[in-house]
Amino acid sequence: MRIESTRRLRGPNVYLDRPVMVAHLYLEDLGGHETHEMPGFTHTLLEILPGLADHHCATGGPGGFVYRLHHGTYFGHVTEHVAIELSVLIGREVNFGRTVANLPGYDVVIECPVDEPPDCRIAEDLLQLAADIVLEIIEGSASPAIAERLVPIRERWENTRPGPTTAAIAAAARTRGLPVERMDDLSLLRIGHGKHRRLVWAALTDATSAIGVDIAGDKQLTRRMLADAAVPVPPGGLASTAEEALDIFRAVGEPAVVKPRHGHQGTQVHLGLRTPDMVRAAFQSIVSSGEREVIVERQFSGRDYRVLMVQGQVVAAAERIPAHVIGDGVSSISQLVAIANRDPRRGEGHNRSLTRLTIDDAQLRRIGYTSDAVPADGEPVWLRANANLSTGGTSRDVTPEVHPDVRDLCTRVAGLMGLDIAGIDLRLSDIAEPLPPDQPDAGTCGVIEVNAAPGLRMHLEPSEGAPRPVATAVMEALYPSGSTGRIPIVSIAGTNGKTTIARLTAHMLAQSGHRVGLTTTDGIYLNGRLAQKADATGPRSAQVVLGDPGIDCAVLETARGGLLRQGLGYDRSDVGVITNLSPDHLGQDGVDTMDDLVHVKALIAEKVRDGGTLVLNADDALVRDLIVRPRIRAAHKNLLWFSLDSKSPLVERHVENGGTAYVLSEGYLMERAGPVETRLLPVTDVPGGFAGAARFAAANALAAAAAARAMGLAASEIGPALGSFDAAAENPGRGQLFELGGVHLLVDYAHNPAAISAVAGLVEAIWGTEHAVAAVTLPGDRRDDLIADCARAVADGFHRVVLYEDSDLRGRAHGEVPEIVRSEIAARRPELVATTVMTAAEAVPVALAMANPGDVVVLMYEAIGPMLEVLDTLGARAVTQQRELARLRSVAHV
Repeated sequence: MRIESTRRLRGPNVYLDRPVMVAHLYLEDLGGHETHEMPGFTHTLLEILPGLADHHCATGGPGGFVYRLHHGTYFGHVTEHVAIELSVLIGREVNFGRTVANLPGYDVVIECPVDEPPDCRIAEDLLQLAADIVLEIIEGSASPAIAERLVPIRERWENTRPGPTTAAIAAAARTRGLPVERMDDLSLLRIGHGKHRRLVWAALTDATSAIGVDIAGDKQLTRRMLADAAVPVPPGGLASTAEEALDIFRAVGEPAVVKPRHGHQGTQVHLGLRTPDMVRAAFQSIVSSGEREVIVERQFSGRDYRVLMVQGQVVAAAERIPAHVIGDGVSSISQLVAIANRDPRRGEGHNRSLTRLTIDDAQLRRIGYTSDAVPADGEPVWLRANANLSTGGTSRDVTPEVHPDVRDLCTRVAGLMGLDIAGIDLRLSDIAEPLPPDQPDAGTCGVIEVNAAPGLRMHLEPSEGAPRPVATAVMEALYPSGSTGRIPIVSIAGTNGKTTIARLTAHMLAQSGHRVGLTTTDGIYLNGRLAQKADATGPRSAQVVLGDPGIDCAVLETARGGLLRQGLGYDRSDVGVITNLSPDHLGQDGVDTMDDLVHVKALIAEKVRDGGTLVLNADDALVRDLIVRPRIRAAHKNLLWFSLDSKSPLVERHVENGGTAYVLSEGYLMERAGPVETRLLPVTDVPGGFAGAARFAAANALAAAAAARAMGLAASEIGPALGSFDAAAENPGRGQLFELGGVHLLVDYAHNPAAISAVAGLVEAIWGTEHAVAAVTLPGDRRDDLIADCARAVADGFHRVVLYEDSDLRGRAHGEVPEIVRSEIAARRPELVATTVMTAAEAVPVALAMANPGDVVVLMYEAIGPMLEVLDTLGARAVTQQRELARLRSVAHV
């Protein structure tokens, strides 16, 4: 058994709405064998991993997987369940798994936590360990030491999972329906889309004042600013030498605190200092750690409190209790610490709600203990003098107890510091009591620190008291009044026409004043400018658009490849367009049949939000059938049909029932909404439509019109916006016309049978096939049968053919694809002679030499850039003059 390949699908996918890892597992000698054929296998597996007994599997209840083990199941399926159980054992809770036959092996699909970095390879390593365990059991060499083998994977999981604060903010955002993306393994979250995008790093937001953060990080500057504003702070000062520290100590009295000027998380904070020697030792300890200056201040008496402020409001308060253990009269302090650390809530650093306890021998000596001492039953032993959670402290929620005086003081402090989110540390006798009226002079209680990016875990999971929805308060501050944080998204999928429809839709939205982000096969466009030239139809490109704060709506061409390899680049869209469905890309990425292809493309329709709009092609049988799929039929979506047939029975029924459709009728693109018909644009004015001869251009325009209307454009805006689209400039390589020496050259990206037939139909309508030459190249990553179908479409549509080869052979041998095409053409039409050359630069002149004045040469290309360079070198002229277009209209069979 071996894992041949893996891939992560980060967004919604054909398996699950959440991220998954897909691995191709080759079973080798285990192929075709089942568990019941291996005596003792099931018993040993359940003995090693007893948690498998709770797995449901197909029966829908606990014990379902055990039933399958006893009655026989394939080992790919077993490996899936073992990997899921191993994930649970390291605290990585996932539930979904699926094993699908993909001969000669299986595709094993396993859910991944939504914010897990895709490059951490935790899921992959768990699956490899699962495969090893299964093989070891079969071979009789299974090791029971699974816990030890999981240690490095568990450590990586703990180090890459989001901490409590980040996880809580992400969860609060998702509860609100806000889109969330975690950046790698950082605590940085991108929340919202486009112009609503916000950045949050732990409890820092993009609205947090950088000046406020710097002030809070400088404890001396914080003291001075607050003291100058009459806020009660401990008397004290800054020292850069031991003698200066002692002078301040003598002035403020004991007990004193010595701490670093720029310290954090309670590190090197020395409390309860009562003698000059203790102060000197604390100073030396801090300086030896690299800090140049220390603060010496009077230690306020009372309890230690943390008040969390969000946008000037108190949202939570907790009493912080120093790390401690309670004696039982039997166990030593070190044993009590070990027992406490078994609590699953405790972890290293900030990864869990509590931090693991450690022993500070110096602290124990100060209170008269050693780690081997056995404290009396019920006796508390304080392991730390400070109450920071990062040193193992605990918390008690006191939010309802906060006195108005304390609330007002904290509001003032947050405002003085300029922090939208602040953790204010206070020492008070009781947070429920009023502040002493003479507090500024008395120096007995007050503010001891202010923290930017305060940890939220003490409020999320207090050791005592009710948890507080502090992350929700942060979300309310970032997105008030129920804002969704989203921009409208149009997602366009199908076999042909996607790029043109995307460009038309984006153009119309831009004409109406929107700042549009657009992804297509040739690049990413932000507000009309090309930001990146690439095949940008996958999830990464979608994320570029959705993450740009200058964009207020998105139009995404969404192709099959990116969806299968990485999942969708968004969680849901407002408008989904399915153009048409015909054979293409079969045999790739596990998509072997049209049923497989339809299943993939249907995801775009399924992920249109409730209340959103689905735009479907009424002229395509497979598209029509999408509406009976369970996840689409049961959803609440607005349905818009588009059709070139004004008398389509489906459209008629839909309109009679009060629906809306977009049709070609009486020479116009027409909107039919119930009994109301609205002319949008004469078909002769459709950009790139060749006076109406290019019926596929009319279909594309109808789909784009429907999408634009669903996005809120008025019917009166559609015609002018469509009519202003410059097809040559804004849609290069799609029905683009040139002229050279009295011969027209028609450039189009026709690379499957349906597209080739559509272009052939256009040629027949304007020039007649007897006046056409085709220069053809086809991508080598298609199956032989699909290439043969394309060849037959070429043979049926053209009388003279030149074949050439893509520069990217996509795994094929030189000359292999042209030879398949030539052979199929010869079989289809023996009288048609196909000339073969090597490159586009050779093919264009050869095709021109075959043509006569008035003929057309159809150029099917691999990449538009190199083809346009060839035409420019030859001196071809783009046909843009109105006079020449008018001449084409005069002969068109409209």
